[in-house]
Amino acid sequence: MEILVTLCIGGAGVLFLVLLTGIRFIPNNRIGIVEKRFGGKSLKSGLIALNGETGFQPQVLRGGLHYRMPVQYAVHIAPLVTITQGKVGYLFARDGAPLEPAQVLASNVSAQDFQDVTNFLKNGGQKGPQRLILREGTYAFNLMQFVVITEERVYSLPLSRDDTAVIVRMAEVIKERDGFRPVIIKDNDDEIGIVTVHDGPSLPQGEIIAPVVGDNPETADEYHNKFQDADRFLKAGGMRGRQLQVLVEGTYYVNRLFATVEMIEKTVIEVGNVGVVVSYTGEQGADLSGSEYRHGELVTRGQRGVWSEALLPGKYPFNTYAGKVIPVPTTNFILKWIKNEVGSHNFDENLSEVALITKDAFEPTLPLSVVVHIDYKKAPLVIQRFGDIKKLVEQTLDPMVAAYFKNVAQTRTLIQLLQERSAIQQQSSKEMKEKFEHYNLELEEVLIGTPSSPEGDKQIETILTQLRQRQIAEEQVETYSQQEKAAVKERELREAESRAAMQNKMTEAELNVTIQSNQGKAEYERSIQQAQQIRALAEAEAEKVARVGIAQALATEEQVRAYGGPQFQVTQQVLNRFAEAIEQSKVDVVPRVVVGGSGERGGGTQSNIMEGLLTMLLSERFGVSGEAGVTQRSPDVEAMREKILKDMQKKDDKNESKKP
Repeated sequence: MEILVTLCIGGAGVLFLVLLTGIRFIPNNRIGIVEKRFGGKSLKSGLIALNGETGFQPQVLRGGLHYRMPVQYAVHIAPLVTITQGKVGYLFARDGAPLEPAQVLASNVSAQDFQDVTNFLKNGGQKGPQRLILREGTYAFNLMQFVVITEERVYSLPLSRDDTAVIVRMAEVIKERDGFRPVIIKDNDDEIGIVTVHDGPSLPQGEIIAPVVGDNPETADEYHNKFQDADRFLKAGGMRGRQLQVLVEGTYYVNRLFATVEMIEKTVIEVGNVGVVVSYTGEQGADLSGSEYRHGELVTRGQRGVWSEALLPGKYPFNTYAGKVIPVPTTNFILKWIKNEVGSHNFDENLSEVALITKDAFEPTLPLSVVVHIDYKKAPLVIQRFGDIKKLVEQTLDPMVAAYFKNVAQTRTLIQLLQERSAIQQQSSKEMKEKFEHYNLELEEVLIGTPSSPEGDKQIETILTQLRQRQIAEEQVETYSQQEKAAVKERELREAESRAAMQNKMTEAELNVTIQSNQGKAEYERSIQQAQQIRALAEAEAEKVARVGIAQALATEEQVRAYGGPQFQVTQQVLNRFAEAIEQSKVDVVPRVVVGGSGERGGGTQSNIMEGLLTMLLSERFGVSGEAGVTQRSPDVEAMREKILKDMQKKDDKNESKKP
């Protein structure tokens, strides 16, 4: 009995210990995944026991104390799933509904709460990689049902090596596609994103790119929000493959298992160009080029073919997989038929000089330059007809221009070809303009260079040398002729200069004669005036002298009477005048040679010859005798006196009559 009691007590203790081991503590940063080992029905399919069957249970245990029957249940401690900021996490479901044959990713339209496994499975959640991605945050996932793949680590409870290999491979694919980060397109990169969808129905036969979802491309984002909502994209009719719609500047959280994004540059149409669009996708449109134009069809924008409207200068988010943009210059560009010279557009890189044969059998090469312009409205017609400008130049313009100038050369000799270059250039510009208009081109000008010889041929240089020598000879003849004319002109010039010089002298002589004549007349007039002046002065002086003389005569007469005779007075006056004359002429008073008259030397009286002469002259002039003591008035003096008095009386009367 005691043994039985002891056994009961021991069994109870063991049972207590066993029951005690069923208590589990789960930290708050962990979860507990419950596995039921026995005690129920076995699972018929799947991995998660939704109805209490043996296997992994859908509910997880959160932080705290939990009791599960020991041995019957096992609790696996697992970490919480954390998605860091700016990163993306991917889900892989181990249990759920199987994928459709065309499916790549599991749909989770109805089962979007991955933390509730029961709800996920009961609402049709599918197994495999999920279309929905995880954004920033912390999640308590049942890591037996879901495997979470992040950039830092893979969250899961391993099942088998094969399962682990599948998860590792999926993580590598995501990493190769840079799928742990959102798609970021910066505004300063001038790039766009080309999206390729890897899930959904395939494109119809003959299509190379998926059209924009929805009837209106402008509202396509309402269906899938720039490919960020995969389920809505597929539900709206989106198809797998490269998409026509592109991503522009912004940040996009795109599941890289659902769609990959390739970055390409924007299409830039520079100023001076337009872009002709050749679309590879779209509906078949009606031809807009007209029934007479048989070189292709033009369609409206968005349809397949050559768009009738070209893209004007600017930047465009053009999907280059859906078509191509051919730049067409709208400014004037030059095509050079000159080897080793290429224009800025490289349309003429394969052109060379035109080989000619002249009328006189010379074979020069002719360098050309052609200035061309394309109307921007006609640019689609040019591309529709020729494909691109380079093909137009090489396949059409080159043979056409070469043939034209070959025909011109055959009608002219080499010398004519050289001498008539300007006329040929004008004529070719006029005639070829019509040919260019036929190809929807505008010819602005044709520029012709100097013909040259082929390599190793010196005949043209010889002809040119002879022409130069001939021209030099002709110029020399002309020079000599001009020099002869110049000599004749020089002689005529010298003669003219001589005649001009003589004419100047004759003119000066005539002017001198005229001047002298005028001067003589002036002198004559001045002499007359001077004579009149002198006469007037003389008359005045005479009158004055007469008056003074009369006064002196009267005074002298009275003095004579007073002093005893005229002889003494005259002698005194003459001597006074004589003395004044001697003083003014500075004549010696005592003569250096003395001339003596008759008389005695020594004590005798001597008479001066001059005094004698003067005395004789005065005596004869005034009638004064030499005898002393005789004083009488000469009749001539009396007559002169009377005449002077009469004249003075007339002038006094005349002056009195002029007074007022």
